[in-house]
Formats: sequence, C-alpha cells, structure tokens
Amino acid sequence: MSTPIPTPTSQAGADILERILAVRGNLIALEGGDEVGLLGQLRPLVRRSGQAVYLWNPEVGLGHLREEHAGLPGSQRLNIALRYVLQSTHFGVYLLQRLPLPLSMGDATLLRQLARATTGHPRKVVLLDPAPGLVSSFNDVLVRLSCQPKPAQRPRLRDGKWVL
Repeated sequence: MSTPIPTPTSQAGADILERILAVRGNLIALEGGDEVGLLGQLRPLVRRSGQAVYLWNPEVGLGHLREEHAGLPGSQRLNIALRYVLQSTHFGVYLLQRLPLPLSMGDATLLRQLARATTGHPRKVVLLDPAPGLVSSFNDVLVRLSCQPKPAQRPRLRDGKWVL
C-alpha cells in the first residue's frame, strides 16, 4: 500500500503540530489558526497518526479531535475540562477554542498550574486564536506561535558566499 502524497494544507498542519510539540513550554498561544483552517488540517492528520490531540470548545466540551461528536460528558465548563487535563496521566495536546472572556480566577489559576507543570507526563495546552488581553495576562508563562507561513527568504551574497 503506498503512502499518500501530502498536500500543502496537510503539510502545513503537520508543520504546525511539530512546532507545538517542539515548544518547551506547556501553555501556547497559537495565532492565525482560523485563517488557515487549522482544525480541518489537523483532523485527518490525527486520524492517520493516532496522536493524542484533544479539542475543547464551550458547545461540545472536551473530546478527541479525530472523533468530532464524542466528548467528555459535562466538560462544557472550562474549569472541569482544565481539571481533567491537569489530572490526566498521559501525554496530550489540548486545543482550547473560543475561551470565555474574562476568565474566572479559578480558570486562570488552572491554566497557570498547567503552564508550570514539570512532573508527570507533559501536556501541551494550546489557546487557539486567543484575545490579546488573555495573551498579555499570561505573558510570563506563555509561548506564542503563529500559523502563518514564514515568507520565503531570498538568498543574499555576503563575503562572496550565498546565504539565506
């Protein structure tokens, strides 16, 4: 059986997932995800690879990204989902979509605990397209990533050598 040739969009989704996994911090702000259709790119990738990627939004709650309609019962409230993530005993990437603003003190505390967690299995909590106020309030524990592709650099001639 031959492997499918990755399309540019699935390659972009795979690149973003690799960048999320490579980040040292546990709390990540991913900007521009809606613009590039990130969830649509990641869903087939997660189905093929079996990666532990979960999605939370206020309507459905917390569920595995590959199963669109299956969610953790009662996890529509953010604090319940964050407690579940905090108590989880395995690795996972948790995408949080459409966070309720302003965050309650309890939700902010749980996010900080997840950001600072150093023991147990690593968990990556990714805020999808967070509000600027939310990003600034977590600046000390947050890593910012962009979904936008880097512009191609043109080679330049430096000291008789071509460099990027």
